[in-house]
Amino acid sequence: MKYYLIAGEASGDLHGANLMKALKKEDAEADFRFWGGDLMREVGGTGVKHYRELAFMGFAEVIMNLRTIFKNINFCKKDIESYKPDVLIFIDYPGFNFRIMKWARKMGYKTHYYISPQIWAWKEGRIKDIKRDVDQMYVILPFEKEFYEKKHNFPVHFVGHPLIDAIYDRKQVHPENFKKENGLDDRPIVALLPGSRKQEITKMLEIMISVAGDFKEYQFVIAGAPSQEKSFYESFLSTKNVHFVTNKTYDLLSISEAALVTSGTATLETALFKVPQVVCYKGNRISYEIAKRVIKLDYISLVNLILDKTVVTELIQADFNTERLKKELTNILDPYTRAAMFLDYYELEKALGGRGASENTAKLIYSAIKK
Repeated sequence: MKYYLIAGEASGDLHGANLMKALKKEDAEADFRFWGGDLMREVGGTGVKHYRELAFMGFAEVIMNLRTIFKNINFCKKDIESYKPDVLIFIDYPGFNFRIMKWARKMGYKTHYYISPQIWAWKEGRIKDIKRDVDQMYVILPFEKEFYEKKHNFPVHFVGHPLIDAIYDRKQVHPENFKKENGLDDRPIVALLPGSRKQEITKMLEIMISVAGDFKEYQFVIAGAPSQEKSFYESFLSTKNVHFVTNKTYDLLSISEAALVTSGTATLETALFKVPQVVCYKGNRISYEIAKRVIKLDYISLVNLILDKTVVTELIQADFNTERLKKELTNILDPYTRAAMFLDYYELEKALGGRGASENTAKLIYSAIKK
């Protein structure tokens, strides 16, 4: 079978790669063509565009890059027509994928959506597009199944969360070896996860590293994104007590004492590694003001959303400042706070449904297109 996958972000690259591996087990003749990243390319097939060329963050940024976005959409349609896949697999990334899936439905392609866009947070009206244009939807958050089926009468498959497999299947790292190999000393680590896009990294890191001098008994380590060159981070490394590793986020989290994390998938990854965290977000002011008016959620972090309570502190926009960050980091380094957070983390993992998300999804996709 011929599979055409579209992932537009680092997290989509990870989940796309694991899904491709699982599809290969189901279909020995699987042939892949995809939009994604380095992890998908390692699995095999033909990479069309890297997600680095697609990542525009926020309302204002999207508007400024509309010409590039529409150019990519038109190119994608022609590429699909040339490849003639048996199935299209969309991986989150709704702004782009929704335009392609509407066209694909009219052209008669089979459309499968892996990892639902967060229409439960905003743009709930997109459910009409999904019901019209998507053959099969695979959701990875437990509350999404109820949202789709009970609220909108659209059947979906809850397959579990693929991050659980990605984390448990990884090769374990020895703390002393990791520190030695990366020029770190023996002090406990506070991991800094500033995101993967240049715009958000710049906004987040300036404040994250501002507290490093107040916690001299710890060393602060930036988790460099695979989508960015090390040279991009150089200006942040002049601060004392701040170090850097690149493309080793999971290894870093596995030996960290605490973490300061930009809102997104990384908050869930940090929780699954059982690392106490402070969730941070500061975006373009115009984009934030627009988002505040259209997003109707009590929380921004997946950890709090899934458990429907405040497990991790969220510092958003003006609240994300040096004084507040120092206070909240001190709090999560306290043994009592840490113990309570660990209990919530175990509850979170249980709610996510265990292992096997990629395999579950691959079986369902292959079974559907065989018919």
